[in-house]
Amino acid sequence: MRPLTAQWVANAVAGSLVADVDAVVTSVVKDSRDVTPGSLYLAFVGERVDGHAYARAAVDAGATLCLVSQPVDAPHILVDDVEVALGALARAYLALLRTEGEITVIGITGSNGKTSTKDLLAQTLPSSVAPVGSYNNEIGMPLTVLAADETTRFLVLEMGASGPGHIAYLTSIAPPDIAVVLIVGTAHSGGYEGPDGIARAKAELVQGLAPGGVAILNADDAAVAAMAQYAERVVTFGMGGDADVQASDLTLDRGRASFVPVVRGALGSRVTLTLVGEHHVTNALAALATAVECGLPAEEAGAAIAAAAPVSEHRMAVTERSDGVTIIDDSYNASPESMRAALRALLDVADGGRTVAVVGEMLEMGDASREAHWDVGYNAVRLGIDYLLVVGEGAKPAFDAAVREGSWGDEAAFVGTIGEARAYLEERLVAGDTVLVKGSHGSGLYELAEELVREDA
Repeated sequence: MRPLTAQWVANAVAGSLVADVDAVVTSVVKDSRDVTPGSLYLAFVGERVDGHAYARAAVDAGATLCLVSQPVDAPHILVDDVEVALGALARAYLALLRTEGEITVIGITGSNGKTSTKDLLAQTLPSSVAPVGSYNNEIGMPLTVLAADETTRFLVLEMGASGPGHIAYLTSIAPPDIAVVLIVGTAHSGGYEGPDGIARAKAELVQGLAPGGVAILNADDAAVAAMAQYAERVVTFGMGGDADVQASDLTLDRGRASFVPVVRGALGSRVTLTLVGEHHVTNALAALATAVECGLPAEEAGAAIAAAAPVSEHRMAVTERSDGVTIIDDSYNASPESMRAALRALLDVADGGRTVAVVGEMLEMGDASREAHWDVGYNAVRLGIDYLLVVGEGAKPAFDAAVREGSWGDEAAFVGTIGEARAYLEERLVAGDTVLVKGSHGSGLYELAEELVREDA
């Protein structure tokens, strides 16, 4: 972060400063345990914890001042709403960086693939800043903006939403020069009025483009391609057709995709991804199109994407245990589309070996929840997954569907807790098995995945 005076920060957030006006802020944190000398500590009021109670401790640990919505016994800036003030600070800070240097803001959205595409770009673009993990909401995204400084050339931002207007708010803070839209799926569908509502929400990214900005759109998704109407200039990516950036001669080797990129008709060198799952080809094409738009030669960008490693936790992370069991941990998030992709990846990685799918609840599905989970069980049987273990009451329709579709005996099982799931797997796993662990983060299946991986250590 570029150093800022306390007075500058107070002016940016329209707050009342109770501190030395010349004190310098060099970072912004939302957890008092992350404070370093020069930090601005954000005192959020949560369901269980009031951050104001830690203001004094934050300053004692080295924070310059605190951003608060009620007075505290520590240097602070008083505002009505800390979250709104954080957005205002990030907005003003990005505007300052734009006046002082050359920075390109890249916004990425889509029902699936945002974090993977962000990770690919962060490892491809030089002098880039990108969020750690999935900082894509009204708190995480502004914190990512504030992590940039005068040396940052590319600012890569995830922009997520669980309802209308969320992405529009994020683009009001950081209008993107490049808007990347991956797919319109059904993740978080409980917050929208059907698929059209989800598409309108994702289109807010393109509508929020900075003047002269470009939209990079998935030509394979009709709802995404239709967003071209909101952009002055469009670059498309896809598996074929008329897309500007395409993949040809696609092959798979134990779940890892290899393809020859075609950029505006020119064949490139073959790209073999380290990421697991055919669905990552879409993310790789989006990253390639974006990198080329940012000025990188296509060959250089393709080589960097091929070399990029998975860096975010619980996203198609493959561990081959010493006992011969392979674990695929994709437990960070889940939607109907990503469930289908993960089940196909399970088969590819297993390469003929026995497959075990452990699935938990897909959260925020609203009225579509039962049907969505039913489809998971149906697809598991139709794809030929050997064993399906469903964990948690919210995901139980997946078990019901598997039984109805044709599983019997112990081919499909339902358990209510993570502990029961662990016991089930302990009894059955043998060398050569490949296990997929997949569910929304809130389902808690990541704990099971960590246990399965840790067991080998």
